[in-house]
Amino acid sequence: MEEIGRRLREARLRRVMTQDQLAEAAGVQPVTISRIENGKGGGMPRQTTMQRLAAALDVPVAWLVYGEGREEKCGH
Repeated sequence: MEEIGRRLREARLRRVMTQDQLAEAAGVQPVTISRIENGKGGGMPRQTTMQRLAAALDVPVAWLVYGEGREEKCGH
């Protein structure tokens, strides 16, 4: 989960977003972002949460969750 948190923080900071801004854009609680970024979620975040975060950050879910592929979506 640490790697997911690292990638989440990296993508968020590249888009110059606060945790609160990302939470609002993704429709999740700010504490969710904090827990994921700090590796304190107690396990893998829900698939729907990761899909929402990836969409809000405009990154592929596979990159965010598994580090597969590139951060940028194809065509960007």
